[in-house]
Amino acid sequence: MYELNSYFCFMENIFTDEYFMKKALQEAEAAYEKGEIPVGAVVVINNKIIARSHNLTEMLNDVTAHAEMQTITAAANYLGGKYLMGCTLYVTLEPCQMCAGALYWSQISKIVFGAKDDHRGFQTLGTKLHPKTEVIQGVMAEEASEIMKRFFAEKRK
Repeated sequence: MYELNSYFCFMENIFTDEYFMKKALQEAEAAYEKGEIPVGAVVVINNKIIARSHNLTEMLNDVTAHAEMQTITAAANYLGGKYLMGCTLYVTLEPCQMCAGALYWSQISKIVFGAKDDHRGFQTLGTKLHPKTEVIQGVMAEEASEIMKRFFAEKRK
């Protein structure tokens, strides 16, 4: 019985912020492969990914096609409603003010992001989130920052 309980204790702890951020980083890699700015996002509820996407601004020729906007829409469609209460967004880069505005209106419960965006991030620009939204920053920030640096270094060649 002890071994079985130890197994279940391990299983309960598998769904960490790092686990889901790795999934968002996989989406960022997919964006990178397509020549998109490598930002990836997933939306999770009850330890289940219900939406995943990455930047699609180049492919869709749409400045609003950020990873966060894509996942908000997909999650709302999955849930059958516009509010994302009980959901967590994992995104590799701090959301911009446009995405933060959409996240405000979605009433998402939690946002976890990797790399900080000191120039265009919602915190730098003073954009407010819903008062009940919890924010955790810096999860796997080094990995998220590295893919952005690699992308822009290649673009500048």
